[in-house]
Amino acid sequence: MEQYGFDAYSPKEIAARVEAVGVTKARLPFLQTALLGMLAGAFISLGALYFTLVASDATLGFAATRVLGGVCFSLGLLLVVVAGAELFTGNNLLAMAWADGRISTAEVLRNWAIVCTANFVGAAGMALLVYLSGHASMNGGAVGQTVLKITAAKASLPGWTAFFRGVLCNILVCMAVWMALAGRSVMDKAIVIVFPISAFVAAGFEHSIANMYYFPLALLLKAGGAPLPPGAEAIDVASMFANLGPVIAGNIAGGSVLVALVYWVIYIRGAAKPQA
Repeated sequence: MEQYGFDAYSPKEIAARVEAVGVTKARLPFLQTALLGMLAGAFISLGALYFTLVASDATLGFAATRVLGGVCFSLGLLLVVVAGAELFTGNNLLAMAWADGRISTAEVLRNWAIVCTANFVGAAGMALLVYLSGHASMNGGAVGQTVLKITAAKASLPGWTAFFRGVLCNILVCMAVWMALAGRSVMDKAIVIVFPISAFVAAGFEHSIANMYYFPLALLLKAGGAPLPPGAEAIDVASMFANLGPVIAGNIAGGSVLVALVYWVIYIRGAAKPQA
């Protein structure tokens, strides 16, 4: 039975926990994985919605908008970690259990495929609910215009730029998930999540699941006849997938290679295995 106290788990203990959690996640039944994935897509969308609300306030300065908006976006991962959900970007940490031979390549790819697809369904579904709620009309329509501006900027990113922003994003997301596993209380988890997540948002890095919310919402606003800011004409289904492809690849590289596999080499590779 897990013992609870005030001390955080050590990095070596976190590595063991990440590996054990990865085995459990990889072997969840399909329906449970899919439903938890849809929840995660919705949760990250709520964080993106919160960020957009801050970003639509023209009275804030650049740094204040980015940092405060980033803190608000942290709501998404807080909901995923504390309430429970399956997030594709966080699940890139399954690479640690894979590297140690505890789960197969097929199990990793199955989890990623189900969770990423379910995240998209959850995020797009939340985008539809937000559109139907009239949320975009807040602040004299500035919220909807901000959604379109954010999405237009994403649609215009060159592929390699999107990839490397995806790498940097998921280094910070997976470090937030990693450190959350060090905590023994909800407050512990909240504190360690806010700083890495607000940092990646403030820096303008690319999170694939957040983009799965922004593009569908922007497409709905565009189809609904919203005034288009400069560059928004380029927003379409093709530009959505042109963005998601390199961002997803970057997220995998950042989370799986530069976090999970690096820590596997440091703490698990070559370590003595318990006797059966």
